[in-house]
Amino acid sequence: MSQSNRFIRRTACLLSCAGSALLAPAAAHAQQVAAPFANAPRGGEDAVSLSEISVSATGVPIPTVQTGSSVSVLTADLLEAQQRRTAPDALQQVPGLNVVQSGGPGGQTSVFIRGSNSNHVKVLIDGIDATDPSNGNGSFDFGQLLTEDLSRIEVLRGPQSGLYGSDAIGGVISFTTKRGEGPARATARIEGGSYGTFNQSGRISGSENGFDYSVSVQHVRAAATPVTPPQLVPFGRPIHPNFYDNETVSARFGYQFTEAFRLNAITRFINSRLLFTGDDFSTFPALPAAFRSAADVQQIFTRNEAEWTPLPGFHNVFAINYSNLFNRQQGPLDPLATPDATTGLGERTRYEYRGDYLLSPGNLLLFGAQRDEESLFTTSPGSVPAFLRARNGNTAGYGEAQLTPFDRAFLVANIRHDENDQFGPATTFRVAPSYILPFTETRIKGSVGSGFKAPTLSQLYQSFPAFNFFANPNLKPEESLGYDAGFEQPLGERVLVGATYYHNDFTNLINTNASFTSNENVGRAVSYGAEAFVSVRLTDTLSGRIDYTNTVTKNEITNQELLRRPRHKGSATALWTPLPGLTVSGTVIVLGHFVDGNRDFSVPRLKNPGFTLVNLAVTYDVSESVSVFGRIDNLFDRRYENPTGFLGPGLAVYGGVRLTAF
Repeated sequence: MSQSNRFIRRTACLLSCAGSALLAPAAAHAQQVAAPFANAPRGGEDAVSLSEISVSATGVPIPTVQTGSSVSVLTADLLEAQQRRTAPDALQQVPGLNVVQSGGPGGQTSVFIRGSNSNHVKVLIDGIDATDPSNGNGSFDFGQLLTEDLSRIEVLRGPQSGLYGSDAIGGVISFTTKRGEGPARATARIEGGSYGTFNQSGRISGSENGFDYSVSVQHVRAAATPVTPPQLVPFGRPIHPNFYDNETVSARFGYQFTEAFRLNAITRFINSRLLFTGDDFSTFPALPAAFRSAADVQQIFTRNEAEWTPLPGFHNVFAINYSNLFNRQQGPLDPLATPDATTGLGERTRYEYRGDYLLSPGNLLLFGAQRDEESLFTTSPGSVPAFLRARNGNTAGYGEAQLTPFDRAFLVANIRHDENDQFGPATTFRVAPSYILPFTETRIKGSVGSGFKAPTLSQLYQSFPAFNFFANPNLKPEESLGYDAGFEQPLGERVLVGATYYHNDFTNLINTNASFTSNENVGRAVSYGAEAFVSVRLTDTLSGRIDYTNTVTKNEITNQELLRRPRHKGSATALWTPLPGLTVSGTVIVLGHFVDGNRDFSVPRLKNPGFTLVNLAVTYDVSESVSVFGRIDNLFDRRYENPTGFLGPGLAVYGGVRLTAF
């Protein structure tokens, strides 16, 4: 996460010391334990793989067998084998998640974890809080995030505010970019296919004399993705496809001055434009507009940090994070009467210290402090006032203990206290034990924790007098208390099965009041269910995994099921290497029916039937320098809407070439 060099060094230690006292209880089944997805065959090695190590679960690299938290890891190798180019496509396969994207690439994308709201997900990019302070409800738009430069994605499920603070009610999704290693290396990829897709990417990376670097450029373009259901459009009105263009540049630099001191610098810039068909609210029910609208996004994320290890086992990180997120909405783009644009600018600066001290093998203390300052600036022509500036701040301190109380037993516990400039204090915690039974090697795991979600700047300060709706500066945080318990059981050397039951209570949820004039902390909800999986390594060249998630949700005020939380979700992934250099990947996503509203919510509750998607990908390494690849998404051309009123992409075929220079 935040410590680039720390992750590499600890990972190397874990890989080389799998038989040490720290890992001895888990080493016997390292190939199966906690491997969240089918990985490329590893030739029978017994070392802990990168997919079996988590950073987000505790804040430092740790084998997943040593924490009771439910965590899934998507590695760069897996993303490349599946040819997932965007974060929404990559996250669809993760258990416990429902990914909702309004149309094709670039459409507004929300993620629901274990039945929580979409704004109850903490999103980190290289340790940077990526949430937009100018967003009305504080949810993160995953639709702008590309994957070519990512080394891993971690999905941590369950309340995590004890370590991460606000927003981590449902869980944490952490994105980590690649770090330069070894001799200088340059890669370039070009890809084309359905819906006017034309993608390119390039990366230069390496390390020498203590200096490491990685610079990546990505361009994704989908010129004509149909997203509007024809039955919603009046006869004779044209149906416009979506146009999306995304340019992302990321850079990661580090310099190891001495064995004890290192500097790291990370920057990410995103520039995107989406042309989409909005809704014409001059009619009831609203209909898709005759002209497209435009959404422009520019985002900057930076992190600069110093790592200092004055004593063996005592590691310190001092960091400054800054994010600047600008969005501009305009439309419909009627050449005779184009409305003025609405803009939003959210900024966040974080000053951070974190330290960890290794007491003894398997026993570590972690502690830290943070100061956040966030602001928004919005322009809304026609509103009163047309311009709004607002600010808030938060100071927090936290501590965590990672303990090995006795052989085969592990415990992670943390506590955090936040002092918000607006609403005051919030204290949260998490405890996650894990134990591996002797003889059967059954791993029993569980966790209990609390979470909170601070009210957004918009909810606190932004009023809409024209609609008789006003801000409420007295709002308190939304809160949650959740627990889970489960097991993982190896069956021989090639099969692992497991299941986890979870339960979450949400209180003080921010909803509109009875008169629909403002927001109040009046909502309550509950979610519970189970996640189960079977992971199989059939041969040295073929592996796979099946996941099933059951989610039950209820609004405890209305006694109704929550929107866009399917009761049933299943996924299956497989990787096959029939020949050296040839990799075949298959993914199946099955989403059961769920409750949703229609496109403009003039029908507030209806049944969406769900869908099944089948994706295939093939990569062949012609030589060390040249690879060719192709994929088919939605193999059976399934027509589906998620959310209702927005078509998901149909059958699509893509192909391209990847070049590598050493």
